[in-house]
Amino acid sequence: MLRRIGVLLADWEYVLRHQLRAAFDRGEPAALVDDNGTGEPVVLLPGIYETWRFLHPLARRLHAAGHPVHVVAALGDNRMSLQQATDRVERHLLENHLGDVTIVAHSKGGLVARALLSRPETAARIRRVVAISTPFSGSVLAGWIPIPAVRALRPDGPDLARLAAADVDVTRIVSIWGWFDPHIPGGCALPGARNIEVPVGGHFRILGSPRVLALVDDLTDDTGDGPGGG
Repeated sequence: MLRRIGVLLADWEYVLRHQLRAAFDRGEPAALVDDNGTGEPVVLLPGIYETWRFLHPLARRLHAAGHPVHVVAALGDNRMSLQQATDRVERHLLENHLGDVTIVAHSKGGLVARALLSRPETAARIRRVVAISTPFSGSVLAGWIPIPAVRALRPDGPDLARLAAADVDVTRIVSIWGWFDPHIPGGCALPGARNIEVPVGGHFRILGSPRVLALVDDLTDDTGDGPGGG
């Protein structure tokens, strides 16, 4: 119990620190997209109440590794419905003529990525989804939160029911989560996907874990194994 309390406190320290950093972040999305790298494109999708700037350190890391990194500023802080968010990311993929992309997503962003895989035109453009701390089966805690955007993530929510019924090639999804996630007590395993539980606690601080960052590096490496490998 004490260990979990420590993880919870560290998790909130991480999210508050990075939300504050994001509030003063003046980086431009265009700086993450250039033709100098040799890697395939990466699309970064944040979680609920996160703008793309919350994931800016991860974006810079991927860009430094040679990937053009696309962020979808139109998502705002991703409080919109799952369908609206999926529509906006789909529009970004089509308008920028992106193909063979790897989506790296946090939390709700992984649900958006799964929804994209249910749409044939966008599914054909996606090579792999790396989802970190994504509630693929929902969270039992979401039903207790009186905020519509959060309540939509409860296990019996209509959005998750539609996702579960959709025809999706989940073998292209890699789900990564920690041993203890205070927001998703049921874990993030997705049947049929490649599931990786790491010995890191937290819903947010997992984004800064060297072990998780190394996994992201490997999974976005064009020479690496596919979703079922390694």
